[in-house]
Formats: sequence, structure tokens, C-alpha cells
Amino acid sequence: QLQASGGGLVQAGGSLRLSCAASGRTFSSYAIGWFRLVPGKEREFVAAITKSGGSTDYADSVKGRFTISRDNAKNTVYLQMNSLKPEDTAVYYCAAKLWAYASRLPPITSYEYWGQGTLVTVSS
Repeated sequence: QLQASGGGLVQAGGSLRLSCAASGRTFSSYAIGWFRLVPGKEREFVAAITKSGGSTDYADSVKGRFTISRDNAKNTVYLQMNSLKPEDTAVYYCAAKLWAYASRLPPITSYEYWGQGTLVTVSS
């Protein structure tokens, strides 16, 4: 089970840190991805991290502003979001994929388990 938290209202240029907490003892076997959804638009990939944390990937729209990281001892993945823009406003979801590769990320369409979202609102 995944639970995302940390969303809120922030002014443009501000920062937020989202957390994705997982239950279970096999968290370190899963790649984790962050996605976001704006009503009326398709779900968008944001960032992903391998089970070891050794490899990451980002959407072009967030590169240089967002950082994904994980703490397997705490069963938690983080998304640090800096220099937020109004267009970052969305519901953010974390998702997990059981994935054997430590240095290669799974296809973004393959994530199997989803948490509830957390709303991020960036005001201009």
C-alpha cells in the first residue's frame, strides 16, 4: 500500500517535498514513480527511481527543479520540488513496480500499484 503526502498551496518559485510511504517488507524490491494528473489532461510522468536509488529519470518539464530520492530503511520515496510553477499544479500520485533491475527503470506504463494522490497547487 502506498500513501502520498506533502501536497499543499505554495506560491510560484516556492518549494514542497512530497513523500510516498509504503507498507510491507519488500519496498526495496520496487521501482517507484511519481505521476501527476490535471483534470482534462492525461496522466503525466514526473520522475522515477530504481529500487536501489542508483538511477533516476525525470520528465523534461521538471528536470533541474525536482529531485526524487528514497530511504529504503523508512520505506519512503521523496519528491523535492523547487522553483515551482503554476503549471505544476496537479494531483500527484506515487506508483510502484516490482522490478529486478537495480540500474534500469521500468517502462512508465508498467507501474502496478498506485497510492492516493496529494494535491499541489501553485499560485502565480
